[in-house]
Amino acid sequence: MQLFYNPSLDNSFKQFFFNAQESKHIAKVLRKKEGDILHITNGKGYWFEAEILIADPKKCKAQIVSEKKSVPKRYHVHLAVAPTKMNDRFEWFLEKATEIGVDEITPIICDHSERKIVKAERMERVVQAAMKQSLQTFLPKINPAIPFKQFLALEAPGLKFIAHCDEGEKMELKRRVAADKDVTILIGPEGDFSKEEIRQAKDNGYTPVSLGNNRLRTETAAIVACTTVAIINN
Repeated sequence: MQLFYNPSLDNSFKQFFFNAQESKHIAKVLRKKEGDILHITNGKGYWFEAEILIADPKKCKAQIVSEKKSVPKRYHVHLAVAPTKMNDRFEWFLEKATEIGVDEITPIICDHSERKIVKAERMERVVQAAMKQSLQTFLPKINPAIPFKQFLALEAPGLKFIAHCDEGEKMELKRRVAADKDVTILIGPEGDFSKEEIRQAKDNGYTPVSLGNNRLRTETAAIVACTTVAIINN
C-alpha cells in the first residue's frame, strides 16, 4: 500500500489538488489513472481515501471518498538527542524512531558535540518518508536545534531522564518508565554529556538512567530508549 502525505487536508475538504512533485509521482511513476483510489494522511491523525478525478502529472486532482480519525497514544515521547558527527547516522535514527513511534525530537547541542548545525528541511523529509512507509497518521514534531542549557529551561511534562555513561547511581530506564506517562529522554553526543551537563540536568529534575551494560553509539542509544518506552506501553 502506498500512503501519501498532504498536511493541508482536514475533514472539511471534498476535492483537492496534489502538488507538482506528488502529482508527477502519482501519474508518471505509479501510473495511476482516473478512478483509482489513493490513501492519504495529513500527519495529524487522519487517514483519507480519495478517488483520482484528473491524473495530471503537473496538477493531479482527487476527491475524498472516506476518512478515519486515528486514536492518539495516551503518552508522549520526546527525545532530545545530540546530532551525530556523520549526518547519515542521525537520519537513520530519525527514520527508525519515527517507525517505532516517537512523538517529538529536538536536536541538542552539547559541550562535546562535534556537529552543531542540522538541516531542518532534510530532517522533515526523512520523518515524512518514514511515517508514510510505516503507514502512520501522526507526524513526529521536529524542533530546531537548541543548546543543551536552553533545552533544560523548557517545560517538560511527565517523566524526565538523562541517559549517560558517567559513574554514579543509575537505574535502568526500563525500570523507571511507567505506562501512559509522558516522557522526555536526553541522549548525549559520542563523547557523552559533560559532568557539568549531567549536574545541570539533575538540578532540573532529570533522573540519570542506564540503557544497559554496553556502551552505545548516540543513534543506537536513542533507538533503545524509544523502543524501551514503546515496549512498556504495549
